[in-house]
Amino acid sequence: MAKHKGKKKRTKEQLQIKEMFLEYDKTRDPQLREVLIEKHLYIAEILAKKYVNKGIEYDDLFQVASIGLILAIDRYDVSKGFEFSSFATPTIVGEIKKYFRDKGWVIRVPRRIQEVSKKVNNAKTYLSQNLQRSPTVSDIAEYLNTTEEEVLEALEASRVYAPQSLDSTFDSQNDDREVNLRDLVGEEDEYFNQVEIRDFFARAMTKLTDMEKKILIDRYFDKKTQVSIAKELNISQMTVSRIEKKIIEKFKVEMDETMS
Repeated sequence: MAKHKGKKKRTKEQLQIKEMFLEYDKTRDPQLREVLIEKHLYIAEILAKKYVNKGIEYDDLFQVASIGLILAIDRYDVSKGFEFSSFATPTIVGEIKKYFRDKGWVIRVPRRIQEVSKKVNNAKTYLSQNLQRSPTVSDIAEYLNTTEEEVLEALEASRVYAPQSLDSTFDSQNDDREVNLRDLVGEEDEYFNQVEIRDFFARAMTKLTDMEKKILIDRYFDKKTQVSIAKELNISQMTVSRIEKKIIEKFKVEMDETMS
């Protein structure tokens, strides 16, 4: 009974917030804006905490995250049908990462990962020359006398601790070529006139399952390796890889629908 009441209360609050956004979209009332900011500051707080212990104080990160929140509130279009939190998260994280870049800070790679990655890269170069082909994970693990899991984690590290680019590539399930995010969002100015990128990503997020959302956020916002996500979810690294490819396919479908 109490659980039912709690759910009903949350639904009522969500409807009230939706009405506030609709009203704010019409009036741009600064007082209503302050109320919306206050009600959603928890999002900025959660995201700011994810980036502590990386060279910048929490208070500074929270201030930057709050700016991102305000930008999200001003840009949010409730009529498009996706939740505000889904829309706001990429905007806030983007502001935090921009702050790191502008200040010249970098997210430090754990020393263990640095050391293993260096060994793996050296092994790849050596084995490629000697084998006259690209070495497999098994080849590298045998050469370094380590586990394949450690090698996979090291290989992922170069992607995990570097900003994800629009040129990041993914295997396509439908054909033999690789696709990248630039393929999905387009290169021409004409496309950018038709679709606002943030809206597209927020809308596409609503098409994902809870597990797909978690993997997407873990991989591209929290910068986790496939191996660490697999451990956390108690599934195989290959399963995480397949789900990641499925997410890209869903984004492609959403793009096709947007452009049609």
